[in-house]
Amino acid sequence: MLQQTQVATVIPYFQRFTKALPSLSALAAASEDQVLSLWAGLGYYRRARFLHAAAQVCQEHYAGELPPDFAALLALPGIGRSTAGAILSQAYALPYPILDGNVKRVLCRYHGIHGQPALREVEKKLWTLATAHTPTSRNPDYSQAIMDLGAAVCSRSQPHCTDCPLQTDCIAYQQGLTTQLPSPRPSKRLPTRHTAMLLLRDGKGRVLLQRRGPQGVWPGLWSLPEAADGAAARCEANRHAETPEALALAGFEHVFSHYRLCIEPWLFDRAHPRPQIADQPDWRWCDMSEQAELGMPAPVRYLLTTLQESLQ
Repeated sequence: MLQQTQVATVIPYFQRFTKALPSLSALAAASEDQVLSLWAGLGYYRRARFLHAAAQVCQEHYAGELPPDFAALLALPGIGRSTAGAILSQAYALPYPILDGNVKRVLCRYHGIHGQPALREVEKKLWTLATAHTPTSRNPDYSQAIMDLGAAVCSRSQPHCTDCPLQTDCIAYQQGLTTQLPSPRPSKRLPTRHTAMLLLRDGKGRVLLQRRGPQGVWPGLWSLPEAADGAAARCEANRHAETPEALALAGFEHVFSHYRLCIEPWLFDRAHPRPQIADQPDWRWCDMSEQAELGMPAPVRYLLTTLQESLQ
């Protein structure tokens, strides 16, 4: 959950997730819809699928435990070198290095490493340094300490250098380079895309949802039907139901890491469903209780919640 997501954001999601699925075995037995529903709002849903798949592999091959073996961990879905090292270090006290974003920042500043950490040659150098610094004893303490040092002291902006125990030998601090290291990625302007989302609500208060395909944005999540614009939205709505006049709702913007999505919602209230929906497993008319059990993108959940509140 902490990959590309801040701790403060993750905490309530982590608490809810672990309350519902308190063990690796419980996670392995859960449905994908339940896992995605608990994850909804965190984004990067591929992480949730990898987590679920890894739990199922561990349940089947390792008696419901994470294997204490580097190669076996690397073979699990979604686990890379740093995550495998963190598991071996913190769960099994084995001397394996880690290299998350916080550790990269500490090493770049301490050693004065220039170049974007994501570049192959820079990352290779950082792994060499991370391995050299990793002790053979008290490894769980060290790996936690260097991550905490990066998160709380050697922070991305306004680092607390005067409180840092490494300041004496830190090249970035000694040479006044803390604002320049690690080298930032070049900034780029996010492109904007537009979509119309259809809120088809029948006389029972059910809303038509569609499970998205395995490719593209929000793969496998339950979402609202979409169209290019308002005119196309009316045509799309009539494919699935006999609909009254459409009502344009307030639009809003959702920001992804690589583009902005301008969403134009259209409400088709008191729609009369066409019978063919019952024969399509990836389409479903859902009431509020059913919606709560499905994995949905945050903007879709927001729209449904806003609609429900407006009708109360």
